[in-house]
Amino acid sequence: MADIFELMLTLDLRDELSEEELAELRWHLGLGPKPGVLRIVAEFPFVGVDQDGELVVEDDPHPLLGHHGEAWKVEGALVSVLARRERTSRGTWALTSRQEIHPDEFDLTGQLLGWLATKAADHQRGFDGSVDLGWTRFHESRRAEPLVVRDGIVEWPS
Repeated sequence: MADIFELMLTLDLRDELSEEELAELRWHLGLGPKPGVLRIVAEFPFVGVDQDGELVVEDDPHPLLGHHGEAWKVEGALVSVLARRERTSRGTWALTSRQEIHPDEFDLTGQLLGWLATKAADHQRGFDGSVDLGWTRFHESRRAEPLVVRDGIVEWPS
C-alpha cells in the first residue's frame, strides 16, 4: 500500500513576485525551464550510495508541483496552472495545482508552500495569521483535510 496523498492548491497570489520568483515558480509547476539559480527551495538533498557502498548526499533539483497527466493513485489528472488575473481584487495571480505527494516529499514541498503562503492574497489569511492553501487527502479516503500554513510551517496530515 502506498502512502500517497492528493495535494490540491487553490490560491491567489499578490502582485509582488519578481521575475526571478515567477520563473522559479513556473519551473516548480512544470510550466517553464529551470532557472540558473534556485532561491525559493535552494537545496534538494538526495541520499544515495557511491561505488564503494558509502552513503553520499547529492543535490537533485526537481519541480515539486510539476506532474501533469494521468494520476497514479488518485482519480483524474495531475495539473498545475498559473494564470495572470486582469480584473479582480482577489490577487494578481491565480494558482491551482493538483498533485500526488508522498510523505517523504513533505519537507521540500513544505518549503515551497511556506513561501507561497507569504505571497498569498489577504483573503486567504485567517484572523490568527494562518494561510489556507487548499487541502490534502489520503488517496484511499474521500475526506479532505485543510492544507494550512501557520507561522511558516505546513500542517501536514499525520
